[in-house]
Amino acid sequence: MNNDNNNNSESGKTAAITSYILGIGVFIAMSMNSEDKNAFASFHIRQGLGLTLTFISLGLIISNFDSLMISAPMWIFVFVLWSYGITTAIKGETKPVPLLGTYYQKWLSNIS
Repeated sequence: MNNDNNNNSESGKTAAITSYILGIGVFIAMSMNSEDKNAFASFHIRQGLGLTLTFISLGLIISNFDSLMISAPMWIFVFVLWSYGITTAIKGETKPVPLLGTYYQKWLSNIS
């Protein structure tokens, strides 16, 4: 990683990590990143917002079923994606979460 990119990720790391607190964390991170836009933080804010929206959407669909066999895989799926996302933010990397991360970057591209 070059020095300029490393400084960019270090300065946005707090906002990036905060964005993975499902729900409110995304809005806190957006506020933290509102004045001095940081590309690293913006990347992870889009990932965190995508995960939050996925969690809410799947939760709304799955809440219609009263079955652990249906809800447990959703929780595991979201937890694995969340773990991957927050780990890459801590490491200072901009790797999209598996399966959906590239879509989050495309669909939420207006969020910076």
